[in-house]
Amino acid sequence: MAKPSARARKSEPTLPNRERPNEPERYKASTAELLKFYEQMLLIRRFEEKAGQLYGLGLIGGFCHLYIGQEAVAVGLQSALTPVDSVITGYRDHGHMLLCGIPPKDVMAELTGRAAGISKGKGGSMHMFSVEHKFYGGHGIVGAQVSLGTGLGFAHKYSGDGGVCLAYFGDGAANQGQVYESFNMAELWKLPVIYVIENNQYAMGTSVNRASSEDQLFRRGESFRIPGLQVDGMDVLACRGAAEEALAWVRAGKGPIILEMKTYRYRGHSMSDPAKYRSREEVQAVRDKSDPIEAAKKELESLGVTEAQLKAVEQDIRRVVNEAADFAETAPEPAPHELYTDVLVETY
Repeated sequence: MAKPSARARKSEPTLPNRERPNEPERYKASTAELLKFYEQMLLIRRFEEKAGQLYGLGLIGGFCHLYIGQEAVAVGLQSALTPVDSVITGYRDHGHMLLCGIPPKDVMAELTGRAAGISKGKGGSMHMFSVEHKFYGGHGIVGAQVSLGTGLGFAHKYSGDGGVCLAYFGDGAANQGQVYESFNMAELWKLPVIYVIENNQYAMGTSVNRASSEDQLFRRGESFRIPGLQVDGMDVLACRGAAEEALAWVRAGKGPIILEMKTYRYRGHSMSDPAKYRSREEVQAVRDKSDPIEAAKKELESLGVTEAQLKAVEQDIRRVVNEAADFAETAPEPAPHELYTDVLVETY
């Protein structure tokens, strides 16, 4: 192959040195903060386990994607947000909603399609939404939320409210074209967006290294000059530390940033997935070595929190989840005329 001419080589641009965020440090939480993170992760775990039970009983229809195993990601990141910040994610969204302050009863009632649900029973598991709580979905189309999250970032910048959008997507969605269109626009306009890749190792039934030619997903923004950080998504304090660094970068007007959260889901892709593409031994090994809730529990015990205190937390959370399930089973279904509401926006 002929070498490029000296003229051609001379005309090649030299990229300037790019500023990069600092490597995040593990967050130094107080005992009270760590206990709160533990409670939030445990709430998501028990809520999702109960949702799985209701699905098995036929009380939840359609698709249902559980967040079990990934709890540290959302808890660590969203604990650093302010009331002006916004959150958007894909269809594995129950935990993110709970962390936005939406009551468990409202989320569970939405799962069972009841009128008391946060989306009036019309959204179900994949399409929950609450502007009041700065939660903009729940999206069933793979990767669609990335473009919408970029739009939310534009809205924050345009209004000057100081807010940041946390836009979650998975390792499978990381290969979608609209993701890269969004990256380009976000960096051009220096939009306040944190792109969170929840890399749970499997895009449905395909492992990330089989589906992605570049499986170090935090590097996906390099050609757009967007920096990326890879984070232990099974450690809630590492996640919170990454959130602190990412928010400082974005709020300083430096544009978007990518966080690749290395995490793992214990259940199948959805409730209909038997997950035969991986062994039980693989899943159990992750549970034994890296479970985020057990790790937080051990750390709390080392800080002097007693077993009795932790049992009380567990009992309280089980009560909240059971009450939410009872409410979701008995609340009325939407009235028939609701088929014709919330379909179109009328302008005058």
